[in-house]
Amino acid sequence: MPVVERNLVITNKVGLHARPARLLVQTAALFQSQILLQYGAQTVNAKSIVGVLRLGARCGSTIHLRAEGEDAEEAVRSIEELVQRNFDEGEEADRSQGESTTGISSEAPA
Repeated sequence: MPVVERNLVITNKVGLHARPARLLVQTAALFQSQILLQYGAQTVNAKSIVGVLRLGARCGSTIHLRAEGEDAEEAVRSIEELVQRNFDEGEEADRSQGESTTGISSEAPA
């Protein structure tokens, strides 16, 4: 079975708090592969919200991601993209500056 591993740096300012942890778990749950996260001496199932929160990874932390299974490459790629997008936390700031939650701007067209 394929095994894919990556080191990922958490760059969103609050680390793996509740919302990013939930997004990571939801993403991991889309795949059949066994997906593990390691931070320091702890290794947890990436499909477990309690496990991911227990890691306590903060901004600047490097976590080790390991997936084993037929869709391991796709799983790692999806989680890596989520981390690189800072768990889409920039979108929340955009919404508070003029966009509604539907993605429609409240500004009049130019």
